[in-house]
Amino acid sequence: MKTTRDDIRNIAIIAHVDHGKTTLVDQLLKQSGVFRENQEVQERVMDSNDIEKERGITILSKNTAVQYKDVKINIIDTPGHADFGGEVERVLKMVNGVVLVVDAFEGVMPQTKFVVMKALALGLPIVVCLNKIDRPEARPAEVVDEVLELFMDLDASDEQLDCPFLYASARNGYAMYNPDDKPENMIPLFETIINHIPAPEGDPEANTQVLISTIDYNEYVGRIGIGKVDNGSIKVNQEAVVVNHHDPDKKQKVRISKLYEFEGLQKVDVEEAKIGSIVAISGISDLHIGDTICSPENPEAIPFQKISEPTISMNFIVNDSPLAGQEGKFVTSRHIRDRLYSELNTDVSLRVEQGETPDTYKVSGRGELHLSVLIENMRREGFEFAVSKAEVLYKTDENGKKLEPMEIAYVDVPDEFTGAVISKLQQRKGELRNMGSIAGGYTRLEFRIPSRGLIGYRGDFMTDTKGNGILNTMFDGYDEYKGDIQYRATGSLIAFESGESVTYGLFAAQDRGTLFIGAGQKVYSGMIIGQSSRAEDIEINVCKKKHLTNTRSSSADEALTLVPPRVLSLEQAIDYIDTDELLEVTPENLRIRKRILDPRLRKRANNK
Repeated sequence: MKTTRDDIRNIAIIAHVDHGKTTLVDQLLKQSGVFRENQEVQERVMDSNDIEKERGITILSKNTAVQYKDVKINIIDTPGHADFGGEVERVLKMVNGVVLVVDAFEGVMPQTKFVVMKALALGLPIVVCLNKIDRPEARPAEVVDEVLELFMDLDASDEQLDCPFLYASARNGYAMYNPDDKPENMIPLFETIINHIPAPEGDPEANTQVLISTIDYNEYVGRIGIGKVDNGSIKVNQEAVVVNHHDPDKKQKVRISKLYEFEGLQKVDVEEAKIGSIVAISGISDLHIGDTICSPENPEAIPFQKISEPTISMNFIVNDSPLAGQEGKFVTSRHIRDRLYSELNTDVSLRVEQGETPDTYKVSGRGELHLSVLIENMRREGFEFAVSKAEVLYKTDENGKKLEPMEIAYVDVPDEFTGAVISKLQQRKGELRNMGSIAGGYTRLEFRIPSRGLIGYRGDFMTDTKGNGILNTMFDGYDEYKGDIQYRATGSLIAFESGESVTYGLFAAQDRGTLFIGAGQKVYSGMIIGQSSRAEDIEINVCKKKHLTNTRSSSADEALTLVPPRVLSLEQAIDYIDTDELLEVTPENLRIRKRILDPRLRKRANNK
């Protein structure tokens, strides 16, 4: 017998990156009294990982819960980047409705479309919250129309089209039913969630069924599965069976040793959880996303969509440069292997395989950002290794034709840079689908382009638009191979001998191109110290000192002025490297090098 549980609401907050989801959750936590009056609270308290804080993006979905009157609202804050789309798809299985946050100035963006498509397909009711209504250039009326148009394009049902709209400023902590109301607090949003989002349903007398939608990992207790109790109840010390919809042979007997529910930012121990509760379960070592925990009497798996496949891969290689092992704590292939396999505990869109040599691991993910976040995390933990250029994963169809992943790229650029962007993307096999002007002297371009055409493009894009362009991409299936693309028109400046770079040597080198290093840095033969201004590689001795004689003094060196070097960030370095180059990553430095360091062997390989 199905019943509803009125004292709970389960919602996910979805939006395009940077439209204010995490800030909105902060305010809901504050105004529901989760924090004490005098407690100091960080901004964006949900973004717990260092990289999330620095970049201001959410990477992993987070669970929290607030109490409003006598209803507990379980809230899941989801990522906004396309690379972490796999997180959003899974989380929506746990909730009964969605709060869609849209920036009242930017309006509907590509990622808004992606997340709304997923929510509508699952038949979830939506509450639309126009955020940043306090921005002087906000245009709420037009954005409401944009959202409704998007719903119609995506074939929303009549109930979904009849959704409530709220006007909010998450930063200032208020939401309103109408844009002209007096701003006070978040109560209108709380009320709308309770009145518009249905309570969870299930059969409290049936056998236990809990679908695991997210995995958390903790060094003390191991894997923690998070999911919603769909039917029955779940108790501590209960005997259970783990089954999986996509793996009919899986039947693993387990005992529930610990059970938690969310309250504010804490996990709280509970003895029992009933239908509709979102719970965390620890103590089951081999738990995966998509598993269902059932009573042993009649185990039945809950259907679950497959996780989207990776589209891009990189090789992680043990560092073998002349400076290897001097800066990192963890340098051996066993260290790197263990770390990569432990990442699989929490990141389901990642794949790790043994590479062609014992010291190489092929790591596949959803995009460059996905993999660069992993590289940055490992670097901060003290790992030292090298990575190769990102490559896309090809497939073949039944006729043996080569297929490659495609993306839809939405590009917003100031009108005067449109020409440069179109010609660059067309060189990279992009096909212009749509073009229209948007507010503020910008043009919006829509391209369909092979994923590999976007590898290494972001740096050029920022230069071509003087930092004012916005580029968003969305995976768009596989298509026939579009032909070869030339990634880089220029060669590299390569150090000729090992030692320390000297002003005198660098001064001679800077006329040949753009330098990546300054004076006093360790270099070795085969290391790339800059970008050549010509198409071919040039070898240069940057350790060369001036010969001193009676008439030449060393102080004359001080008059040589160097152009400041172009210091590459991790993403820029990953973008820059070519197929015959590697990026050496250590906790202290990023160095670009040729795969083959010896100039003679390198020449021989090139001639082949």
